[in-house]
Amino acid sequence: MKVLKLAERVLFAGAAIGTVYSARTGNRKLQLATKPAAVPVLAARVARSRGLAPGEKGLLVAALIAAGAGDHFMGRSDEDGQLIRGATSFGVMQVLYSTLLWRRGARPRAATAPPRLAAWATAAVAMAVPKPSPVSSVLSVYGGLLSTTSTLAADPVLAPKAKVSGGMVIPSGDRRTWIAAGALLFSASDLAILIRRDFVTSERVRANLETFVLTSYLASQWLLVEGMTAES
Repeated sequence: MKVLKLAERVLFAGAAIGTVYSARTGNRKLQLATKPAAVPVLAARVARSRGLAPGEKGLLVAALIAAGAGDHFMGRSDEDGQLIRGATSFGVMQVLYSTLLWRRGARPRAATAPPRLAAWATAAVAMAVPKPSPVSSVLSVYGGLLSTTSTLAADPVLAPKAKVSGGMVIPSGDRRTWIAAGALLFSASDLAILIRRDFVTSERVRANLETFVLTSYLASQWLLVEGMTAES
């Protein structure tokens, strides 16, 4: 079992490093080969997990399949059609993540919901005001699903012994505390995608943002899966 866990970490790290390196060097072929490899490794981690209640394993595997589809679509190009397909796939993933968290007792709280809803509303307006489009509409819906997942993931009920500061669960050795951090990092990654796509023209800044997007996305998925598969 320890050998399998080590192999998963090595494979995931290899895929993550290859993905980030390809983004920095502009090697599109390498990125198309490495980024889609990361999520299947996480799915394998879920498949052998013993910390999931009945029904949760199916939800989490299905969520990762949807994430893999999103990686495929968004990795092909920045065209609107691919972005819509990618956002739709990731939206399915967010619904499944939220369903799992809700099953575990997570609920919106006064300390966690308002700032995330405000961030979603601000982003939705920023996308729609300049020029409403099918892409902005889809991304606005997706943002609502993301904010829901992030709000539920921040509920301290998921890690009862965790320290909480400013409505945020502080990550610790208890892997269940990583869920909140993973969801927050996922939100930061998606926000960077929006900024890079709609508000940045400098190629250097765009390249730096792309590196951040990929690094934070892969780290967030790892944290979420590790947190959700942690035993109580």
